[in-house]
Amino acid sequence: MNLVGTILVYTGLLALLVGAISVLHPLRFLGIASRTFGLIVSLCGVALFLIAINLPASEERIALQRTHLDDFVPAYQFSEFHSIRINAPRQKVFRAIQEVSADEIFLFRTLTWVRRGGRSGPESILNAPSGKPLLDVALRTSFMKLAEEPDREIVLGTLVAAPQGTRLKKDPTPDDFKALHAPGFALAAMNFRLEYAANGETVLTTETRVSATDASVRKKFGAYWRVIYPGSALIRVMWLRAIRHRAELMPR
Repeated sequence: MNLVGTILVYTGLLALLVGAISVLHPLRFLGIASRTFGLIVSLCGVALFLIAINLPASEERIALQRTHLDDFVPAYQFSEFHSIRINAPRQKVFRAIQEVSADEIFLFRTLTWVRRGGRSGPESILNAPSGKPLLDVALRTSFMKLAEEPDREIVLGTLVAAPQGTRLKKDPTPDDFKALHAPGFALAAMNFRLEYAANGETVLTTETRVSATDASVRKKFGAYWRVIYPGSALIRVMWLRAIRHRAELMPR
C-alpha cells in the first residue's frame, strides 16, 4: 500500500503540474485542448495527491525472529529493503560499511540537501561533514547503535516523531528503544546485514523499518513517507554501491 501511495502521490503531482501549465498554455500534444480542461486535470491531480497521502498504512509483524532488526522492530507500518552482491569477503564489507563517507555516495549531498529543504544546520546524517565515516556521523548525532554482530549485522535506531515537550533520558539504551510504546512516537531502525555467497562473495542488505505507536502519528508519517520514499530509496541504493566500491578496492 505504501508503494502504491507513493506512485499515486507523484502521479497526482505530475497531473497538477501538467494541468497548471495547460491553464496558461494548453498542452495539445497531451490531449489537453483548452484551459478549462487544464484546470480539470490540475484539480484531479490535487484530489489524487490528497487521497494518496491519506491512504491507510497496514502493519506488518515478524512471525519468526531471524535478525537483530527483528528483535528491535518486530512490528512496523513503513519499510524499505535493498541488497547488493559484493566481490569481497564479509570482513572487508563490514569494514567498508564503517568507513564509507558521504563524499563516496553518488547524489547523497544533492538528495539530502533537497530533504532538508536547502537549509543549512548542525551536523547530522542529512548534513554530513566531508571525509567523515557516515556511520560515525549518524551515531554521534541523532542515531544510537542498537546491536552489532561483527561481520554479520549492525542496527541503528532513532526517533522520527515524538510528542511536543517530550523529555527523553540523557543516555538511552537499546532496551529503552525496544520498550518505547507510548502514544505519539515513531521509531525508525535500519540495519546492514551480511550473508556469505558463492566464490568468496558477500550479499549485503539494508532494511529500514518505521513503527508508529498510534493512528495519528501513523497517518502523519505516512504522508511524509510517501513523499520522501523515492529519494530515500535512491540514497540507500547509492550507499550500498559506495560500500561495494570501497570493499572491492581493499587489498586481498
